[in-house]
Amino acid sequence: MSPADSAPPAPKSPEAKAPPTAFGKGFVLDAWYFVALSRDVAPASLKRHELLGEPVLVGRTRAGQVYALRDICPHRAAPLSAGRLVEKPGEGETIECCYHGWRFRPDGVCAAIPSLVEDQAYEADRIRVRSYPVRESQGMVFVWMASDPRTAPDPDHEPPLFPGVVGGEAKMVEWMDFDAHVDHAVVGLMDPAHGPYVHQQWWWRSEQSMHEKAKAFEPREHGFAMVRHAPSSNSRAYKILGGAPATEITFRLPGYRWEHIQVGEKQVLALTCLTPISETKTRITQIFWSDHWVFSLAKPFLRMGVIAFLKQDGGMVNLQNEGLRYDPALIWIDDADKQAKWYQQLKREWTKSRAEGRAFANPVKPAVLRWKS
Repeated sequence: MSPADSAPPAPKSPEAKAPPTAFGKGFVLDAWYFVALSRDVAPASLKRHELLGEPVLVGRTRAGQVYALRDICPHRAAPLSAGRLVEKPGEGETIECCYHGWRFRPDGVCAAIPSLVEDQAYEADRIRVRSYPVRESQGMVFVWMASDPRTAPDPDHEPPLFPGVVGGEAKMVEWMDFDAHVDHAVVGLMDPAHGPYVHQQWWWRSEQSMHEKAKAFEPREHGFAMVRHAPSSNSRAYKILGGAPATEITFRLPGYRWEHIQVGEKQVLALTCLTPISETKTRITQIFWSDHWVFSLAKPFLRMGVIAFLKQDGGMVNLQNEGLRYDPALIWIDDADKQAKWYQQLKREWTKSRAEGRAFANPVKPAVLRWKS
């Protein structure tokens, strides 16, 4: 399979509707979204998440199985996450609703309705809570959000595999909720020109250190990459890695951006997962893996830097919202905004290819982009 294409999905049912593709509207569907680190989903846990405006219970049985269900009991709408995991004879492990004790298996099928008496012939197993496909991969939990959950087939691709997941468990994790649609969060993340103005630290770069840059880009599976290169001379933070770092920065739908740094045989992976909570809120999770010694000595310094970046970006999102509430037209320029344009093209092509039941054709072409930062 080439980076530009993927296997065609199953045709959609007549009832399935393509989501809006306008910028700042709708979501990329039929896709895997990051929800949690595996280590944060404990046995017998029931945790409520909101994904793409939907309430989702993510839990793990005592036997170790991770599952995801719509976090609404179909009886009287109480959140199932407010209940508990129980085990009754002949039922296995089930999620018991806190309101009337209805019990549901991890696949969403109702196992029991305690209020029924013996001669009341009600087939509990005909009742189902929506179950979401879920995967554990590289120490992370992903949930599949389908465009038509009523007739959704099994996912036609697996969650992405990220290079540089080395050194055991994640070394550092930070997250923040931005008051922004995921589209604005994505283009803000990949914007190369805001750094000297928003992220002004002595160890990073400043307006005075700006200079022209030229970077080569290539298509990748469901996205694109800034191909491996030596970091810019005004990005001082890389110097603590020593040696001659070489970095590649990749973006992939629906909202993953990762920087994979190699320093000789050592590696650093900085993965950012963008998870839409709703139309107006996006969770940004930054996860770091490394087998480089620097993470043992400089972790407090690195954590301070990550938190500072998140707060600065979050503050700028809040300022941007002051203008966005008037729904202005936005101007996109080459080459600094080319990655943002690619994202919008990728999103449109993904939606169109899924609706038409055909293979995704990556619209990104190899290019060298130039800007000042």
